[in-house]
Order: sequence, then structure tokens, then C-alpha cells
Amino acid sequence: MVRGRRKNSPFGSRFVKPRVGAARSTVTEPGPVAPVPAPSVSRTEAVGELRPGHPLADAAMNDRLHAFEQGFRERFAQLVPVLKEVHALQHERDFQERAQRIVLDRLGYQLPEEALEDAWINDLDTRELYLHGTFELFDQVVNEYWAGRDDLVAEAESAIAYFLDCDFHEVDISPCSDGRLLGLRRFILRLPDLAVRVKSYAGAQFDIEEDVRHWTKRELLRFREGRPTTADVPSRYLKIAAYHYSGADPLHQGCAAHGNSERDAADGALHQLRAFRQAIENTFCCGASVDTLLIGVDTDTDAVKIHIPDGDTRMSLYRFVDSAALYRETQGLDEQSASLRVYQAIQDAIHQQGWGRGNGAPHEGMLRLISRLLLNNISQLEYVARYHGGHYADVGHRERVIIVGQEIEEMQVRNFAYFAHLETMEEGSEGIDVGVNKIFRKLNVERGLPVPVVIHYRYDRKVPGSRERVEARCRRIRRTIMERYRDLAEKGLIGCHMVIRDKRSGSRLEPLVA
Repeated sequence: MVRGRRKNSPFGSRFVKPRVGAARSTVTEPGPVAPVPAPSVSRTEAVGELRPGHPLADAAMNDRLHAFEQGFRERFAQLVPVLKEVHALQHERDFQERAQRIVLDRLGYQLPEEALEDAWINDLDTRELYLHGTFELFDQVVNEYWAGRDDLVAEAESAIAYFLDCDFHEVDISPCSDGRLLGLRRFILRLPDLAVRVKSYAGAQFDIEEDVRHWTKRELLRFREGRPTTADVPSRYLKIAAYHYSGADPLHQGCAAHGNSERDAADGALHQLRAFRQAIENTFCCGASVDTLLIGVDTDTDAVKIHIPDGDTRMSLYRFVDSAALYRETQGLDEQSASLRVYQAIQDAIHQQGWGRGNGAPHEGMLRLISRLLLNNISQLEYVARYHGGHYADVGHRERVIIVGQEIEEMQVRNFAYFAHLETMEEGSEGIDVGVNKIFRKLNVERGLPVPVVIHYRYDRKVPGSRERVEARCRRIRRTIMERYRDLAEKGLIGCHMVIRDKRSGSRLEPLVA
């Protein structure tokens, strides 16, 4: 248990500690908002300029992340080729035995016997096998994730100590549920597992009431149990919202929930942050321990725009540091000079004039965290430059599954899954509609492939009846989904896989039978 702020945290060895900014300006944030300028860097320029070899990049971490991503993707990439091979054998005499052997050897699971037994008269139901295979592989990667990973706890403790040193006792992130932001924590911001709370919502439009309840719970833990620090230690709850846009194709590959408009996506996320802070202050008191931070992500390159709060904690859509510009500016510098430029870029944003002008600098802890996030993202830009040619080939959606319910922390690979957070279908229907109607009808249905939906909820084994209630919720959500998209269900073009597990990190998935 951490009782106070721990100094010299090992989390992040290369770290810039910016000084508190100059005296505050008396000019506050403007009310009207000027038009967002069009991106100035084309795709060709981005590929050429984000070249590998940056002095601040963590090459060793990039190698580990690349090995993880490759292993993850290669496992799922084998599914369709293996099913094609099985399909070609369906009229052979020993079809069932050969099919099971091929799938077990290559993919590590067994096919449903009833699907194979009926193949001689009805032909092989490859849609059913595709859904079955996707769900089997999904369970494998989640359950195997924690094996031999004792380092995850140590990484989390180190990160939490660092956050406390920055005066934050909780870091809560709400990104857009777009699959291209699925790697936000692990890759883009390089934050350890278990150290931060992440809940995704379509368009980053997080549930304010639900987040207020979580804030209340965290504050109660501080008062009752001193976790992660006692209530007498001055610290803050940090809420981050992450919107996204496309630098290469801003009119077509931006946020579907906001009509591909970068301005609307950023403005919508900023509105939620302001409303969240206001809700807590109205309910509890003015000056409640809450800070907010707005981050934009270019899903073509994983570059970020970190919007710098001013001395009054206000943010502007026009006061930010662009990590891609910072990466290019510091490309040929030595490590010390490049680190200093990170600090200078933050100060330049703080003291800018015009539409982005604010009222001085945020507190020192916020400045330190922003510096760390920029340094972390520079490593990610190096990753994209080295392994993806400076720009992702799949600028659009390429998700394989829709995850419905509660976040799955093991799913941290870009563009793998679309997430729809919901407690009830009535409240979360908009999020899953975006996934099914705007994304997967184009990705899968138009090609004859079904839409795989994983329904995931956690229960608390310490609470009597919790498991039974969660199981009932899964079945209720599944029925509603199949009824809502009946046109797909009747053709075998959508399928649901229900899994539950204990709330403890590292617990195994428990599949439910429909």
C-alpha cells in the first residue's frame, strides 16, 4: 500500500522535468472556435519524414512489442487459410478425421463435430466454422496472456508510483471504441497494464454518471483504506479522453461516430471532460480533486496531439503539442538536446497567442506527465517508422471482432477489435450500431463473412449471487443483439460468444453455452 508520494520511480528512465511556466496571462480561453486547419502533411511526406533512428526511442521495448504484435496477428491470420483447406476436403472419405487433425495441429482447437457430420448432405457451414474459430482463438490469446508475466505487477506498481509523484492517485482513460485505438494504452501511450483504467465509448462519449460513481469509489478507498495513497496527501484524479482522426484521409477515415470530422470528435471529447468535472464539483464541492486531459490520435501514424491545460485547468482545441512535428524536429539531435526540445515544445504551447492562448501553465505534475507521454509516443512513432514504413497500410477499419460489455485488457493490438461498452442495450445501442452497421457490414457481411461478437462481463466472487446475475446479463444481451440484427442472424451472418470471469486481473475466461 502506498501511503505517500514515492520518489525516483523507475517508470520511465528518460524523463524531462519541465519547470513551472512563466507568470499567468490574464486572458482566458476564447468562447468561439476557429475552423480546424486542414492537415499540412500528406501521406507521402509523412512516410518520408517519420523515418527510423530517433535518439529518444526505446528500441528494446519496440522489439518486444513487435514480437507480441506479430505473434498475435499471425495466429488469427492462419484461420481463413486453414478453413479453406478444410473446406476443400469436405467430400473426402476420411474428412472428419483429417479436418480435426489439421485444425488441431495448426490452430490448437477442435471443430464442432455436428458441423462436420452434416457436411456430406448440407455442405460445410463455413460461416459457423469461421465464428467458432474466431472465438476459440480469442479465448486462447486472452487466457495465455498472463502466463509467465510476473513483471506486469512490478510495472504497474512502478507506474502508479510515478503517477503519485505527478500528484495523480488515479488515471482514467476513455478513448473512442474504434479498433484503431485499441493499442492506445500499450503502444501509443506506453502505459503498463493494471496501472490505469481504460473504458472505450463510441466517439469517446463516456458515461458521465458512471464515471462520477467510479470517482466516488476511488475517493472512498483513499479515505477508508489509504489506497493508493491516504486522503491527506494532496493528489488528483486524472480523467483523459482520446479522440482520433486521419491525417491521410480526413474526410473518410476519421471517427465514424462524428461523421469523420476531427473538429467534432475533439469538441465532443472536450465537452465530456468539462461536463465530468462540472458534475463532480456541483455534487461535492468546487475544486474537487479532478484534472482533465484531452489527447488526439492520428490513426494513420499513432502520432498524438496533447492539448495542454492552462493554469485554470482549461483546455483549447488550438493549444497542443503535436508529437509527429516534435519527432521530425528532433530526429537528428543528440538525446539531451532532443529531451530539451520536448520541454521547449510544451512551453511554446503554453505561451502561444491567438486562439490557443490560455491563462498560464498547469501544475508541475501535469507538465511532467505530459512530457512522459510525449516521450513514450516518440518511441511509438519510431515503432511505426521501423516496422510499418512510417504509416500504417490499413488506414481504415480492419477489425476482426466486436467486443460488447466490459473492457478486455488483454486486447491491446491496433485494429483488432471494435469495443461497445454497455450495461444495457437501451443505453448502449448506438455504440454497437456503429460497430455492426457502419463497420462490419462493410468489412465482413459484404464478403459473406459473419460478424463475430464477444459478450464479456466480470463478476465478483466475493459478492453472493454475482456470477449468476452476470451470466443472466450475458444471455439477455445476446438475445437482444440477435433480435436487433435479425436480418443477419437469419442468414448466419452474426454470432455471439458469451464469456464471463472473475474481476481479478489474470482470471481465465469462462465460456457460456447459448
